[in-house]
Amino acid sequence: MQRLPEYLKRPIINTEKTKTVRRILKTKCLNTVCEGARCPNKNECYSRNTATFLIMGKVCTRNCRYCNISPAKPEPLDNHEPLHVAEAVKELGLKYAVITSVTRDDLPDGGAGHFKMCIDEIRKISDAKIEILTPDFKGMKKSLDTIIDAKPDVFNHNIETVKSIFKTARPQGDYFTSIDVLKYIKNNSGIVTKSGLMTGLGETFEEIEETLCDLKAAGVDIVTIGQYIRPSKSHLQTAKYYTPEEFEELKKLAQKIGFKDYQIGPLVRSSYKAMNLWQECSLKNHQLI
Repeated sequence: MQRLPEYLKRPIINTEKTKTVRRILKTKCLNTVCEGARCPNKNECYSRNTATFLIMGKVCTRNCRYCNISPAKPEPLDNHEPLHVAEAVKELGLKYAVITSVTRDDLPDGGAGHFKMCIDEIRKISDAKIEILTPDFKGMKKSLDTIIDAKPDVFNHNIETVKSIFKTARPQGDYFTSIDVLKYIKNNSGIVTKSGLMTGLGETFEEIEETLCDLKAAGVDIVTIGQYIRPSKSHLQTAKYYTPEEFEELKKLAQKIGFKDYQIGPLVRSSYKAMNLWQECSLKNHQLI
């Protein structure tokens, strides 16, 4: 494995706040993508009393070759999970909650109804804004309508990589299905839409530009771009570590294409500082916060 550049390393942070977050998550029997995907920003986020909830289990029905979450036969849904997520949001005092999930192709609706139940339970006991990061639901419009009916404040679905690499990285997904999911949500609701991609899988600068143009054409409001870091030797190799200077060029590219709201940098991940990014987007669009 290639040696990780210093600018991609993060110190270990272990404070009373990080311990409190872990305790609450453990007590509520909740998973986080912070742990499951080995996010480099985990401890920073925990120290700010935030975490990204991972619902519908710890294993996935798909085998994306960049992801640290294991593929396996999933367990039945935990019907108590939506309430536990809501209780954790309240106990942590979150003003902005981010919920993501494993992919559940075994469920008739892909888990859209479970997302809705989580949103509904949070709204019963908290006024926190809610961002969801979902799988593609195989593009099923009925599932997407369930999400629209739940009215999250932000809908995020990551494109993850460029067209030429998509089938290698996400063999059970489809580039155009992901674009169509984002487009459907935007065209049929007033929900803020968001998507992200990784660099370092072998894509060209021109391919990143093409992908950003596709996302813009789909009506995506917010984009995130960060460096792919190989979780283990069994995952896709890192073809390149982009320098901080190259990430500055990607910021200029996003601006040129017309994105006003973006988070772009070596350690940026989908939910990193998500509340700040949403607030900036809302202010620029004159929405109430």
